[in-house]
Amino acid sequence: MQGIPRATARLTTQLAALAASGLALFPAQAATDQAPDAAAIRAAVDAAIRPLMAKNDIPGMAVGVTVGGKSFVFNYGVASKQSGKPVDDKTLFEVGSVSKTFNATLGAKALVEGKLKLSDHPGRHIPALKGHPIDRATLLNLVTYTAGGLTLQVPDAVTDEASLMRYLQQWKPDFAPGEKRRYSNPSIGLFGRTAAAAMGRDYTEAVESDLLPKLGLRETYLRVPASAMADYATGYDKDDRQAGAPDMAVRVSPGAFDSESYGIKTTAADLVRFMQVNIDPSGLDATTRQAVEATHVGHFQVDGMTQGLGWEQYPWPVPLAQLQAGNALGRVTTAVKPLDHTPAGARLFNKTGSTRGFGAYVVFVPTQRIGVVLLGNRSWPIPERVDAAYAILGKLQAGSAR
Repeated sequence: MQGIPRATARLTTQLAALAASGLALFPAQAATDQAPDAAAIRAAVDAAIRPLMAKNDIPGMAVGVTVGGKSFVFNYGVASKQSGKPVDDKTLFEVGSVSKTFNATLGAKALVEGKLKLSDHPGRHIPALKGHPIDRATLLNLVTYTAGGLTLQVPDAVTDEASLMRYLQQWKPDFAPGEKRRYSNPSIGLFGRTAAAAMGRDYTEAVESDLLPKLGLRETYLRVPASAMADYATGYDKDDRQAGAPDMAVRVSPGAFDSESYGIKTTAADLVRFMQVNIDPSGLDATTRQAVEATHVGHFQVDGMTQGLGWEQYPWPVPLAQLQAGNALGRVTTAVKPLDHTPAGARLFNKTGSTRGFGAYVVFVPTQRIGVVLLGNRSWPIPERVDAAYAILGKLQAGSAR
């Protein structure tokens, strides 16, 4: 846990240094004033997405692109195989673990408001955990998956709040906090729950009534309202117990830490908006702007990837092999190096997400004001998501799509 108690002060220092350095993560001006060429962007997206959909039998996709502050959404296929309803600009997709970036932003908002510190332990805000091994971890450990080896998923035996608390109270670490990274829904789930408790709020209510409106997101939900259910895509999956089984129509099921870990449903346009306010948060209110900026500070180096709050980051330009290796760390326990400051220079930020019937990927480069959102109603291999988005980013970076 070396250096962890100073995490909050270090975060403030890094943000001030970035603002003063001229290497701002969030430039106000685009690298070029040329108007983006929608037809060229469409051609670049088509070339990457149509073969991917065919290979993986993805019924429908929405692809969002931002370049120079302009946004574009391209829709493919159907939101429902049963009804034949096409994907359109209103179609809602599950984004799986991309939800963790919203969780981190809410926690960063609580940090900016002085409701918590990253050096806090969860028992300070959730008394039932005080004195248990989980309470040796800090909130920074929880949000960066370095708490000591929490499991990838909440165990099946956890079915309600009482059993969730028992699981957390009885958990035993495999290694010391801050020593290794093991990607974990319970880890960041507990971070989000603790942040909400520090704010005196229910997590879902805090996200839906406070965070999402302040980010300007009007078609993003944890609980899809009845008025939007007709736009909620159906996800598809195969029954892996039966060779040649037909698709099953699926949507995410309720579970412990579902809202905090994988619960967001949104449109491609709204997710592009979220990406754009991460690229340039200057139009947000001061507290929300500082919260977004805080999620971009790097805290641990994990091989070639830097772990921030929710977002994972890389130097830009980044070789495809390095980006692929970083996105393969989800099921690997990896030694980490605490960072005193975010690596200098341009950075690429990304996050993948999956539920049983959906896949998602968000990737953007603030200094270039470019980014790509991929949403589909089937989960397909992460390396293929990275390949497709990287190809589109390359076209945007080269200017051939302008």
